[in-house]
Amino acid sequence: MLRRQLITGLLMTVVLTVLLGFVYPLAVTGISQLTMSKRANGSLVEQNGKVVGSSLIGQSFTDKDGNALVQYFQPRPSSAGSGYDALASSGSNLGPSNPKLIGNVPGVVFGDDGKRLTKNDYATRADPYCVPVQATDKDGNAVTDSAGNPVYEKNKDGSYVCNPNTVPERTLAYRALNGLASNVKVPVDAVTSSASGLDPQITVANARLQAARVARARNITAAQVTSLIAAHTQGRQLGVLGEQTVNVLELNLALDKLAPTS
Repeated sequence: MLRRQLITGLLMTVVLTVLLGFVYPLAVTGISQLTMSKRANGSLVEQNGKVVGSSLIGQSFTDKDGNALVQYFQPRPSSAGSGYDALASSGSNLGPSNPKLIGNVPGVVFGDDGKRLTKNDYATRADPYCVPVQATDKDGNAVTDSAGNPVYEKNKDGSYVCNPNTVPERTLAYRALNGLASNVKVPVDAVTSSASGLDPQITVANARLQAARVARARNITAAQVTSLIAAHTQGRQLGVLGEQTVNVLELNLALDKLAPTS
């Protein structure tokens, strides 16, 4: 009886291994290659015969020092690894009142003593919600004073160096990059990362605010740029879910085809 059960179990293991480990994957791969090969292979995007990215995964458009290239549309921030790392897909996982996300907003965030802040001692003229950056030594270790309190970095004028990854700092940087007035509202997707950190799209509002800067950098008309934005606008999922978006990589490639950068 035991021998019979062992043989049955062994045969089932072999059969299921062949079916699920070989036949099923090969069948799925074959069907996907026949019916949707581009998607099955990663929705890769090519330019001049070379793969330049994927329409499903965002990427940065920066120079070797990490500065935004003004002639290109910029994607939303990414918390996936060092940015758009598909092997480290994730969001910041910070709560909506976390000072590392929204800054030191008095009356909203809590201080180290567990009480709501009544004022931000690290505020600067540019950023009243500044979250200071803790100083580090040559080995990268956090610096503290004799009492064990953190020592924060300061600029030459004595103001604190603010964490560039808070929403207030990203908002300041976005306005500065695009030459926007201080009262211009910045789209949420321009200053926050997605849950995956890989989103390749930005909202139409975000793209339109960047249009003038891109047009100036390329010495082309704003109308040419906005026309490309309209041509590359993707509708809502199922017609009702989410917002209309623009794929940043595809839009930037269309710009390169339209005219060379000046």
